[in-house]
Amino acid sequence: MSILVLNISVSCIYFVAKFKTKVMSIKKQFLKSKPVCKVTFSLSKEEALDAEKVQLLGDFNNWNVAEAIDLKKFKNGSYKTTLDLETEKEYQFKYLFDETKWENDAAADSYADNGISAEGNFVVVL
Repeated sequence: MSILVLNISVSCIYFVAKFKTKVMSIKKQFLKSKPVCKVTFSLSKEEALDAEKVQLLGDFNNWNVAEAIDLKKFKNGSYKTTLDLETEKEYQFKYLFDETKWENDAAADSYADNGISAEGNFVVVL
């Protein structure tokens, strides 16, 4: 059994207070048969800030925008995708809204300085 530890920054608290909605969601399903975890990333319509397109970038695709993972948009405006990630690793990631706006995830396990700007990356630990 894994324990999910959330680090919530002031901006994330503001986000929840502003939209009065649940925090972004990351669900983990560890496979018994191999060292893989199915990680589901999901955003509500409000969390996606009414974006027309949401993509996921991170260590798992070398931050390559050409290899960005498109989240599936549902009729209710929410977004979701599931990745198979190797366990015993940490992955930094961010969402890209409409190919212009980077967003972090308040449901991430931790926060990491990206060494480039004042805004760092969020981390999922497997």
